[in-house]
Amino acid sequence: MMWSLQTIRLLAALVLALAISGCSLQSNGTPADEPEPRPGKVEQMDPFLSFVEAHPTPEEFRRVYPDVTLVLPGDIVTQEYRTDRSRFFAELDDEGRIRGGEFR
Repeated sequence: MMWSLQTIRLLAALVLALAISGCSLQSNGTPADEPEPRPGKVEQMDPFLSFVEAHPTPEEFRRVYPDVTLVLPGDIVTQEYRTDRSRFFAELDDEGRIRGGEFR
């Protein structure tokens, strides 16, 4: 069976259209119930404390506060003293979720 050039072009256009439309169905944004990323050090404590009270996972913490160094139990870190809320020492519950901590 021989395909005409016009049929091949039509099929290629159809495949391209399906591929493009399939890509647009995926969402790269954050779901509506998750907080938006907050770059930089922690300036406002109330939103930060509310976020920690929700017991986020370390991955969720890093997504929302990408510029804050998250130190988990057992991590080896330097001992310099920071006053700018850029390094958070987390306490974890039995499920590995953040249940509290402190800036140091």
